[in-house]
Amino acid sequence: MSGLEKALFNLKFTAKQLNRQAAKAGKDEIAEKNKLKKAIQQNHTDIAKIYAQNAIRKQNEKLNLLRLASRIDAVSSRVQTAVTMRQVTGSMANVVRGMDGAMKSMDLEKISTVMDRFETQFEDLDVATGYYENATSSATAVGTPQEDVDRLMSQVADEAGVELQTEMRNAEAPVKVQGPTEAQEEGLGDRLRALRN
Repeated sequence: MSGLEKALFNLKFTAKQLNRQAAKAGKDEIAEKNKLKKAIQQNHTDIAKIYAQNAIRKQNEKLNLLRLASRIDAVSSRVQTAVTMRQVTGSMANVVRGMDGAMKSMDLEKISTVMDRFETQFEDLDVATGYYENATSSATAVGTPQEDVDRLMSQVADEAGVELQTEMRNAEAPVKVQGPTEAQEEGLGDRLRALRN
C-alpha cells in the first residue's frame, strides 16, 4: 500500500468518524427539543430558552460536522483522483509503446485501435476529474441568532399545543445579520467561473 493509498484510507476513516459524530449531535438535538417541549408545557420560559439554545447549538454542531466530513470527503476524492492518475499514466505509457510498434509497421487499423483506446481512457479520466472538482463547495458558518431560538420555541410550543407567554413576543428582536446580496453572489459566481477557466 503506497503513501497515497494510506492517506486515502485515513481520510475516508476520518470522514466516517465525523459523520458518526454528526449523527450523535442530531440525536442530542432531538433530546434538547424534547426537553424544550416539556419545559414549555410546564410554563418554564427561562428553562425553555436554554433548551432551545442547546437544540440550536447541537443543530449547528451537526451541520458543521457534516460540512467538515464533506470537505474531507472532497479531499479524499482528490487523492483518489491522484491514485487513478498514476494508474492511467502507466496505461498511457503502454499505449505509447503500442503506438510506436504500430507506427513502425504503419498498420492503420492497429493505429486506429490504439488511438481509440487512448481517447477512451482520456475521456474517462476527464469525466472522473470533472466529477471530483464539482464535489467540493464552500459553505458558510451558521450562527445562533435569537430569532431562531424564538422560532424553534414557538414551533415546539405549537406542536405541544401550548401558547407561549406574551413576554416572549415582546422581547427585543436582535439585529439581523445579513448574508451576501444578490449582486455580491453574482460577483462571486463570476469570479468562480473565471477561476475554473
